Amino acid sequence: MKTPRISASSYSNTAPLIWSFLYGSNHGKVELILDNAPARSAELLAQDRVDAALVPVIASQFIEGVRLIPDVCVGAKQKVRSVCLATRGTDLNDVRSVSLDTSSLTSVVLTKIIFREFLGHEPEWRDAPPNVDAMLDASDAALIIGDPALCLSEPGAVATGFPLRTFDLAELWHTHTGLGFIFAMWMTRRDHVDINLAAARDEGLNHLAEIAANYQSEIGLSSEELIGYLAENISYSIDDSMREGLDLYLKLAANHDLVSEARPLKFV
Repeated sequence: MKTPRISASSYSNTAPLIWSFLYGSNHGKVELILDNAPARSAELLAQDRVDAALVPVIASQFIEGVRLIPDVCVGAKQKVRSVCLATRGTDLNDVRSVSLDTSSLTSVVLTKIIFREFLGHEPEWRDAPPNVDAMLDASDAALIIGDPALCLSEPGAVATGFPLRTFDLAELWHTHTGLGFIFAMWMTRRDHVDINLAAARDEGLNHLAEIAANYQSEIGLSSEELIGYLAENISYSIDDSMREGLDLYLKLAANHDLVSEARPLKFV
């Protein structure tokens, strides 16, 4: 039997979903491809080079024949901490240009929805590699995701000597909609996936201390802070509020022509 191939980003917030494949009961049962950019996993799935991938949810609207694995996700009920807009003190109402992290898909669309739907103005958009100093040299605000954003959300964060002001995207979404948000889900183009991704998630969530220890030196936060982030900020299962948030997000993406059409979600 062919070994399944799966793909995911290597950010700390995905670690509970893939711990089982790296160190746990599913070790050696799949070929796991890791990359810093969630957009890369979407690319591999679109090219049919993997059997399943942890993919930005907006990719459900443009990858042909894609099906979602129900219930398992990377999301937030209110505040995510690792997806943010950063400025050098500028309020979002005064932002006239935004550098967008090219490693992101879902958060880029969410940023545009926040400005168009909730703030009522359209900045100039500039694609950029995820380097906050260079991004803020070029624009009033920078969209940063993943572990780099987690570092920026800490009090006292600076960029090229300037104190940073950060705006949590999940928190902004919750403020304006009252709903949770889903950033990524496992997806496949197969009729079924012979991997219990929910059980793998549950196993990973039982090893948050080990996961935090793996990322502590890389991110620069204490083990306690990382465990709190993974246990309290990130939601790995989908509740009603997050499900409603996903439906509204995809509807608004279509309303603002950020996707070509609103496709109904299909599940395995």
